[in-house]
Amino acid sequence: MFVHNFDPVLANIGPLEIRYYGLMYVLGFILGYFMIQSLAKKKVQIKKSSIEDLLVYTGIFGILGARLFYILFYNLSYYVQNPYELIAIWHGGLSFHGGLLGGAFGIYVFSRQNKFNFFDLLDLVVVPFSFALGLGRIGNFINGELPGRLTSVPWCFEFPGIDGCRHPSQLYESLYSFVIFGILWKLKDKRMKSGMLFGIFMLLYSSFRFFTEFFREADVQLGYFHGLTMGQLLNILLFIAGLVFIKHINKSKGR
Repeated sequence: MFVHNFDPVLANIGPLEIRYYGLMYVLGFILGYFMIQSLAKKKVQIKKSSIEDLLVYTGIFGILGARLFYILFYNLSYYVQNPYELIAIWHGGLSFHGGLLGGAFGIYVFSRQNKFNFFDLLDLVVVPFSFALGLGRIGNFINGELPGRLTSVPWCFEFPGIDGCRHPSQLYESLYSFVIFGILWKLKDKRMKSGMLFGIFMLLYSSFRFFTEFFREADVQLGYFHGLTMGQLLNILLFIAGLVFIKHINKSKGR
């Protein structure tokens, strides 16, 4: 058993707090920028300034999608009663699945405006995205949020303000995100049709996440649906969407 005693605040500059959680996302953004630069040399002819724009589009639409999805699927009644909380993302409340959908839409808008192949850009972004996702889950762990279910395994953690010893499900999710990154990195130079890497990500992520949800505490306001969490239900849909997406890719005439 371990006791979670990490201070989520790295430093204070006056009233401003620099948190490890935010630092992880900044690090993921920076590493993603340079990773995309490297990957683009082989796949997409894109300028450095355009990469910055691509990340901005992906980030803005990703956050909007993550917030909207969380409101609609995880806590709609709360936000109906507390509309002033709709934009308070600093209080938490972002959905991965909404972020994935919103980010993909942002890439689509960017590709249309700048005449890039949409599927090429999806493949370009998804590799560093999977790595950044792993960093983000480490940030969740340091914050002591999204704890796992009660357990007696030797590596369980006691989180501040949460009863009992819990699975460090955030670290499980971080681990499989890095595994997915490794698989995609290995596949990135293979001859595949455009968009295939993104489709593979959808299948891998939904499978890993469905399994690890058995170790993660369900959202208090939702509970379980016939033994399954909302995350598991959404991952079933994501897996099906991944199969349909790959089938569409295989039927397309492009490379």
